[in-house]
Amino acid sequence: MRIDQYHNVYFIGIGGIGMSALARWFKLNGFDVAGYDRTPSKLTNELRNEGISIHFEDNTDLIPPHFTRDIERLLVVYTPAVPSTHKEMSHLRSLGCELFKRSQVLGKITEGLFTVAVAGTHGKTTTSSMIAHLLKEGGKDLVAFLGGISVNAGGNFIPNRGPVNQAIAVVEADEFDRSFLTLHPNVAVVTSADADHLDIYGSDSSLKESFKEFIHQIDEKGQLFIQEGIAGELADSNLKATSSTYGINRGQFFADNITIDDGFFVFDYIDADTRIAGIRLGVSGFHNVENAVAAIAVALHLGIGEDVVKTGLENYRGVHRRFEFILRQGEKVLVDDYAHHPTEINAFLTSLKALFPERRITIVFQPHLFSRTRDFIDGFAKSLALADEVILLPIYPAREEPIPGVSSEKLLDLVDSDNKYLVEKEGLMELLKELNPTILATIGAGDIDRLVDPIREYMEEAS
Repeated sequence: MRIDQYHNVYFIGIGGIGMSALARWFKLNGFDVAGYDRTPSKLTNELRNEGISIHFEDNTDLIPPHFTRDIERLLVVYTPAVPSTHKEMSHLRSLGCELFKRSQVLGKITEGLFTVAVAGTHGKTTTSSMIAHLLKEGGKDLVAFLGGISVNAGGNFIPNRGPVNQAIAVVEADEFDRSFLTLHPNVAVVTSADADHLDIYGSDSSLKESFKEFIHQIDEKGQLFIQEGIAGELADSNLKATSSTYGINRGQFFADNITIDDGFFVFDYIDADTRIAGIRLGVSGFHNVENAVAAIAVALHLGIGEDVVKTGLENYRGVHRRFEFILRQGEKVLVDDYAHHPTEINAFLTSLKALFPERRITIVFQPHLFSRTRDFIDGFAKSLALADEVILLPIYPAREEPIPGVSSEKLLDLVDSDNKYLVEKEGLMELLKELNPTILATIGAGDIDRLVDPIREYMEEAS
């Protein structure tokens, strides 16, 4: 596959966060772009406003006719979340089209570019968006493909200003479905490698082997920054790239003197050659301090000045649904977070409790995937118990069918709390009115984000 051999690009699942970023890149670079998605969303509305044709019915007649008249110049990109029974996919294959995963296309786009890739089961979206922000603040030309909506960038895609072959590519290297193995970065960050996606990998050891393979794909003259806690697990004496560790209070690059001042995390960045004191991070969370250390290390490695790094992190405003403050009005606080793994929930709630040490914290959690709930049910129960009050919604199935014996009710039984509830989405608002929480967090990777605005409106009225 050569990108320049195509003229038309058709996306099956165009509304996904990674797919829509690719669609924007193709549109910007002069390709005719169209696509299908299951339901309308804010992202699909934005893409339509940018001139991309999108429909929401699995109907082969809705594929632009001129796309299928010239098969050799048609690139079809699909997401693994779309079932194999999809009519449009079957139709395009029957016409002789070769279909490519999003990750394969991203690998081809970045093939000739100096690439910074951020991998990890947690933290990759925030870290990659921080790196992109610091490079942009430092005057570097870049093209960024992000796995979330960057508040500073106003989207999930940052376009290059000059020739694309001269821009630095910043990409989120997704381990799902081994997608990151299409990338061969010059600089890489590995934030974490906790057991996850066991429906794909089968075991934690298989997941870690995939991370090792990703690390070996770094350019031999390149640089790896790896979280110090996992460096030993993923170590390989045959690695040709330079490897450095980072962390909080430990590692070759680290954060020290961490304090909380008026709701902001303040810290010093330290490495063998540099000390940047009193960085006031624009987003909350101990885990985000660690993400910031990785971003600083990459930025300094690529020639960004210390002053730019400090001011850049102070004006960094984060990623939508990553420790995002939705409401801070009087005593009422609403925070929304994408956490969907026990490690992420633990990190989020630990930081939230540090910000509000004397306050009662209520959470609404929507488990994501039956398989993930089954595989980590004890870990979920332990991390959720950090909250003072726990409300569970039914499991969001995404691409899965129900698994017998796996349910939110079973998870709730394991949560060690005297204040825990199970409720359907339709009954959530009534329960919240009864409980009248002051510090409330919505957590999960399903469609819980659609409840955030109604909850915010209720809390505004209640305050």
